[in-house]
Amino acid sequence: MNTTRPASREKGNQEMAEKQRINEYEGMFLISQGEAADFGGVIEHINHLFERAGAEVIAMQKWEERRLSYEIDKQKRGVYILTYFKAPAENLQAFERDCNISERVLRVLVTKADHLTLEEMQAFDRRSDLVVEAKERAQRAAEREEAGMSTSVSLGAPVVEAPPAEEPKPEESKPEAAPAEGETAPAPAPATAEAAPEKE
Repeated sequence: MNTTRPASREKGNQEMAEKQRINEYEGMFLISQGEAADFGGVIEHINHLFERAGAEVIAMQKWEERRLSYEIDKQKRGVYILTYFKAPAENLQAFERDCNISERVLRVLVTKADHLTLEEMQAFDRRSDLVVEAKERAQRAAEREEAGMSTSVSLGAPVVEAPPAEEPKPEESKPEAAPAEGETAPAPAPATAEAAPEKE
């Protein structure tokens, strides 16, 4: 009895193993300032994207909040969120598509995290800090709302009141330059009633 498998069957099993392979990835999310006002909601949205992809989050932290080098969707500032996660290789393309379609995520960059061990990735986990920051941002937004301030982010330069207009100064008479050769002197301007001498 022959116990060897056909080559095509082995190739099919290898392809299936490739699809089921779970890799570790590093993901960098860029969130706009406007969306960051609802920081808790953004973190929840990112977690939902991971759930849809069948990914397991190893670590997540706020990396930085900074001015962007160029405007993206009319946004000048953004919040970067760094994540490390495990996901099936076959789900990565759908995950990136979901992130690009999302209105809450400006940009996402996903790379393999082969350069780090699991312990090194776990050292970046600051999810508890994210929860604290979400509460603080929500509290500040509530305080601004109570004070009657807008919670929206305004675009453009701040509005500055113009200084009061100065009264125009009367023009002083300037001596006229002598005409050049071949030119005729311009006719003198008619005298106005103010400048005319009074007759008695």
